[in-house]
Amino acid sequence: YRAQENSLLWKITGRKADRCFSCRFFSATLLQFLPQVEEMDISWNELIGGSLMALTSHLQHVGEVRTLRLCSCRLNSEDVVGEALSYIPALEVLNLSLNSGVGGGGLQGLLGNLHPSLRELHLMACRLTAADATVLGSNFKSIEHISSSIVLFLKCAAGGSLRCLPSVGELDLSCNKLLAGGLSRLTFHLAHVTHLERLDLHLCCLTRDDLEALIQVLPSLTALTELDVSSNKEVGGVVHPLVSALPVTQMSRLPFNSCYLSNESFTALALAVPYLRTVDISWCKVVGGHLALLLDALQPSAISELRLCSCELTIDDMQHLAAVCRRGCLSSLRALDLSYNSLVGDNGWCSLFAAGGLGSLEDVDVSLRPSTSAPCSAWLPSLLRALPQMPALARLAMQRWTADCQEREQLRYCLKKRSFDIHTGYVPFYFGGQLSETFHV
Repeated sequence: YRAQENSLLWKITGRKADRCFSCRFFSATLLQFLPQVEEMDISWNELIGGSLMALTSHLQHVGEVRTLRLCSCRLNSEDVVGEALSYIPALEVLNLSLNSGVGGGGLQGLLGNLHPSLRELHLMACRLTAADATVLGSNFKSIEHISSSIVLFLKCAAGGSLRCLPSVGELDLSCNKLLAGGLSRLTFHLAHVTHLERLDLHLCCLTRDDLEALIQVLPSLTALTELDVSSNKEVGGVVHPLVSALPVTQMSRLPFNSCYLSNESFTALALAVPYLRTVDISWCKVVGGHLALLLDALQPSAISELRLCSCELTIDDMQHLAAVCRRGCLSSLRALDLSYNSLVGDNGWCSLFAAGGLGSLEDVDVSLRPSTSAPCSAWLPSLLRALPQMPALARLAMQRWTADCQEREQLRYCLKKRSFDIHTGYVPFYFGGQLSETFHV
């Protein structure tokens, strides 16, 4: 349930009833009434910054807390998080992201001694320096026996501290443009992270030299299953050597959206596609007219997510996609994003929805670009006939497609017995048994 009293938000979820506590306006004295809390989120409370000691003495009442989030609380070097952690020895997840005062050499006072139970430490956008990275490494060295499930989330310069983190399973350095031109200083140490399974470097303005340095170390990352270098323009020129350096047979996720793929790099991508569970090449215009090359490489038992947003897909592309669906090659697909492809045309949409073979599909997006609109009258009947063959479908996005009153009523009728989330126009509309009276297309 959800109750709100005196500006306090209590959030109870699933089986963890009475074990999850979240509030925007926080009073530490409340903790004595919540002895069984396992998750505590007091993020976005800026008054906590510089006054964490006032909270520390009350943590003795919630010794079973496993997750503590203090995002954007204006924490600084005066806030000794390490002392607070002594009251919650079972802590597994600590999130201090979006606290710019954490960086600049004050990390030691913030962290103190980390508990062996800690699995995840989030330090995104904390303005960490090289000195902080050294402190971070020394802290983790004392718990290097921890299992490979440990996750380190940083938006900083990590460097040599990775030598002290051999058990890190996930490294997130995304959206860190300061990495541009200097990734080699990090990749030199990556070979020591022998358990690394997921590496995220999306939107880092990586240069050609950065990517070549990454390619050199990839063969050492034998446990890698996910690599995200999307939204880096230069990636389009190194797809072949990058894919060749990866353990492709165990890769499940390798997004290349917004990577300026060329015809050659798009062809090289087909080498990895058979093993991927998620394929995202959105915003790559070279896909248009060549989708067959990608689809023919897909494995029905593997692919669960296919994202082709703004790829300038043609009618021929859509008809080939429909043929693949009819053969049952996308029977395990759960998410399909075909938005912002205005060249498909009514015949293309009709052929897709009439094809069948999408029984596992849960989420589909066929929205138009914000600057356009068009009637869906030509293909809506095909969609309505296809809905009974898509029992798992829970979300349909068709923004900026228009329909008349009769067509809206037909859609209402087909969805009235289903729990459904449909996005039409510019806002979402939710359906569960009885359709919302505010629904319109």
